[in-house]
Amino acid sequence: MSPRPRSSAPGALLLTPGAGADRDHHTLVAVADAVAPLPVARIDFPYRREGRRAPDRAPKAIACIREEAAALVSEAGIAPDRLVLGGRSYGGRMCSLAVAEGLPAAGLVLLSYPLHPPGKPDQLRTEHFGSLELPCLFVSGDRDPFGSPEEFADAIAEIPGPVTQVWVSGGHDPRKQDEAIADAVRTWLASL
Repeated sequence: MSPRPRSSAPGALLLTPGAGADRDHHTLVAVADAVAPLPVARIDFPYRREGRRAPDRAPKAIACIREEAAALVSEAGIAPDRLVLGGRSYGGRMCSLAVAEGLPAAGLVLLSYPLHPPGKPDQLRTEHFGSLELPCLFVSGDRDPFGSPEEFADAIAEIPGPVTQVWVSGGHDPRKQDEAIADAVRTWLASL
């Protein structure tokens, strides 16, 4: 007989894509495969399902995350605060905004978080970081134009929850790094 899972252990993982991708992005698939048998839902945002190219504004994306999170919590039969949320770039940012607005979660998996638009380091997307009172995992390419290791060091200091950072070789969509990214997520989830 296998031991019962800790009641605080992650019970499911919701993954969201970046603005230019869908739920079948290679990194999201690799992460989902790596964390099996943990229940995982890879979702598309409304704009993608509607065939539009422009990403949804934050309120619509956050509403989608809330809806999909509730569905996954129900399907997995877990408490809402045992769900881990995250995704790549835009998707991870929308998940972090949803949590900052009060969506319960066990943690955030932020892959290639877009700290600022490329070439615009003064336009930080961190105004909500002070509300992230939960474990956060950031996995980024060490040459990501959306945020350098030095820029992240300053920004994550605003997060009151425990933060883990993993750097892989590459840019915003680190090529040939899916295994390293998936291993980082699996290891971090096991530590919660």
